[in-house]
Amino acid sequence: MKETKQEAENLLSLTDASVVKLLAEHEEILRLVEQSFPVKVYARGSSLSIKGDDEALIKKLENLLVQYAELSLSGHKFNSAEIRYGLHSIQNGETVNLRSLYNDIVCISNRGKAIRPYTNGQKGYIQAIRDNDITFGIGPAGTGKTYLAVAQAVAYLKSAKISRIILVRPVVEAGERLGYLPGDMNEKVAPYLRPLYDAFYELLPAERFDRYFEKGVIELAPLAYMRGRTLNDSFIILDEAQNTTPEQMKMFLTRLGFGSKAVITGDVTQVDLPGTKESGLKVVQDILKGVPGVSFIKLNDGDVVRHEIVQRIVRAYEDYDRRRAEKQAER
Repeated sequence: MKETKQEAENLLSLTDASVVKLLAEHEEILRLVEQSFPVKVYARGSSLSIKGDDEALIKKLENLLVQYAELSLSGHKFNSAEIRYGLHSIQNGETVNLRSLYNDIVCISNRGKAIRPYTNGQKGYIQAIRDNDITFGIGPAGTGKTYLAVAQAVAYLKSAKISRIILVRPVVEAGERLGYLPGDMNEKVAPYLRPLYDAFYELLPAERFDRYFEKGVIELAPLAYMRGRTLNDSFIILDEAQNTTPEQMKMFLTRLGFGSKAVITGDVTQVDLPGTKESGLKVVQDILKGVPGVSFIKLNDGDVVRHEIVQRIVRAYEDYDRRRAEKQAER
């Protein structure tokens, strides 16, 4: 029986060295390509070829593998999240330009690692922070909302664009009343700010962080302690903002002084406020929509750069929430 479709095959235009290096260090790429698309990838000596029925798809995959190989040859070592992102982008019909992502270095960690956006969503988030006075990063766990904000803050501090970094979190579990807890204010708040500490210790040597902290160059504070302050020449990060009330959100946003930037991060699907209190992060999206100097960046499961299982969990919860909303709408 004669085949109705012409099977396409493309020989990737890679140098021998780039193919060999790609296969030696990232053989899982070929396996993931075959798992994700109806194609077969063949390695023949120092060349690669892709076979399948969809020639347009093969062209896109060829382009992606060329990018992987060229970056691999230049010394970039991909993690599984980066590889999955490229494939996920093709599945969603998006254009993939890995070099434009990897050339955008936010800062260098204390171990010499380049901190950069891994996805187009993260790249847009970083650009929004640079271009706006106030940026909201909204999305699920693992999308780099807080980490990239801290990285950009450190980069601004190193380049003297700001004089201090202020990290803020609502202390929901303690009802913002910390007096009964033992220790000074920093000791009371430290457990709630631990994720921010962890980010700093990766981006700055421990002794430098401690020195900055002692001098007030880096300040950690509960949201309740921001009332009445005006913050100039500062980079202020409000983390877990889904746990603010509308009144608290307004109070925080009006602390911004001259020469300052604010980044507000949160996940509106994980609100821990007691009772029927409304999340300030949800309300503010309607209030400040279209205000110049304010940007809202929505990240999604495609921007998750943690273990693959995190991406699956996020998608499963999104599917569950959608089904539940549909059932409620039918009642």
